[in-house]
Formats: sequence, structure tokens, C-alpha cells
Amino acid sequence: MLVLIFRLLSFLPLPLLHAIGSALGWAVYLSSSQYRRRLQDNIRQAGFGDHLSAAVAEAGKNMMELPFIWCASPQRVLKTVTIKNWQLVQQAQDAKRGIIFLTPHLGCFEVSAQATAAHLPLTVMYRPPRQAALKPLIEGARARHNLSLAPANLSGVRALFKVVKRNGAIGLLPDQVPQNGEGIWADFFGKPAYTMTLPAKMLEMSGATMILAFAERLPRGKGYTLHFLPFSMAAELTPQQQVRAINTAMEQLISLCPAQYFWSYNHYKIPAGVAAPDEVTASDQDQAAS
Repeated sequence: MLVLIFRLLSFLPLPLLHAIGSALGWAVYLSSSQYRRRLQDNIRQAGFGDHLSAAVAEAGKNMMELPFIWCASPQRVLKTVTIKNWQLVQQAQDAKRGIIFLTPHLGCFEVSAQATAAHLPLTVMYRPPRQAALKPLIEGARARHNLSLAPANLSGVRALFKVVKRNGAIGLLPDQVPQNGEGIWADFFGKPAYTMTLPAKMLEMSGATMILAFAERLPRGKGYTLHFLPFSMAAELTPQQQVRAINTAMEQLISLCPAQYFWSYNHYKIPAGVAAPDEVTASDQDQAAS
């Protein structure tokens, strides 16, 4: 049933979906105190409190554009995307090196993968839905031409390693909270966040090129601009320093359009089995990450 609803909604024009999304964003914000409090706390923690009103509307757009991104024809979706700085990707391909795309929960991160996969095969990590009813929608709609999915578990990590070692391209959401043993504590906008070590490990083991990517949502449903930016890390960094360097890069990306970040995400939660940040020393973290 949900798949049918999404397919019907996908026929609506993107400007209308974004207009509905803006209203939906405010409806959720005003009706849920927990959602409202988390969004306010996170955006103010990052120093972007003056973007609060815009962020409420953008969060709603993020939800209502999904039927279009997932279920509309690839031709319709790709017509809405303009790509900037593709030469970074082309240079990595010409050098026959693997590529690790890092994309935070910023703008329309779903269309980032689709637009990239229109030009080269791409495997992205995703977290399988807890509800079985959502599985056909999330997995079936996301997996499109040239775009493969790797679950956020051991088998998925192995699949990603194989792709990047064969000089292929993978995509990761580095600001997604990992499970116990898969991350270390590092500051994110001045507050400790349990942050995945996988991107740094992938880079260290593969020698791939790391590229930052995000799709900026344009006003009034005019589409998206997909940005690619370079990123590199010194080889001598400790795991703690590597993770902090990636978090800093994410902060810089988010500062380009702060209203479009997913501020309601519980980024500072303590995963099950993970010691609180004030109970862990930097040396403990480096040992755990190595």
C-alpha cells in the first residue's frame, strides 16, 4: 500500500511536492514536542539558530520529495539535477583509483547517489528498515540502474571493501551513528558524537580518492545542484584525528546551506553498549579503532 501511495505521489510536480512538504514540516514541528526540542537543540548547538524556520520547512521538503526521487522515472529525476565540479570524479576515474563519496544528511542526499550512478556504477551503504512493510519501498525504489545497496552490517562492509579495492565507487553517510565497536567519540559542532571509523579505514586500506558530495535543494522546487568537493587526510593521523578531520569536513559542508541539514536526527545519542564520552579517553579510542 505504501509503495502504491509513493508511486501515485511521484506523478506530482516537484514544486508542488516541496510546497506540501513545507506545510508538512511545520505540522510535524508544531505537533511533536520531542521532534521540536531535538531540532532546536541541535541547530542551536551548531550555531545556526537563525536558520530554524527555514530548517523546519526544508525537513518537510526532504520527506515529500522522496516519492519523486524514489519512484519517478530516472529521466524525470535526473532532469532536475545540475552537477558541479564533476572533473574531480573524472580525475579519480582516469587515475584508475577507487572513490569514496562522503555525503552527510544534507540537502537531498538520496538524489546525490542517483545522479552519481547515472555516470558510473556506485554502491552505497544503507541501514535496512526495522519494519518489514518498508523494505520493498526503501530497498526496491533505491536500487536503480548502476546503483547497488550494501546493508550496514559485516557483509555490507565486506562488499564495500571489494568494490573500492577493484577501483570502484562507494558512498557513505559519515554522520550516521554507528553501532557499538564501529565508531569512536569525536566532536561534531562542539559536542561529542559517536562517529563511524569506516570511511577512514576504507581510505587507509584502499588508497582510494575521497570526495565530498551533497545535493543542494533549490528554492521553489527548481531542482538540485550536486556539488563535489575534494578531501584528503594526512597518513600519519591517529584514528581519533582521522574521525575528527572527517567531522570537520562535514561541518564545513553543512555551513554552506545549514537550513538543509537533517537537524532532527539524534546524532548525539549513546548507542547500546557504548560508554559515554566522558568515560572514554583518547588513548582508549585509538586502541579500539585500530
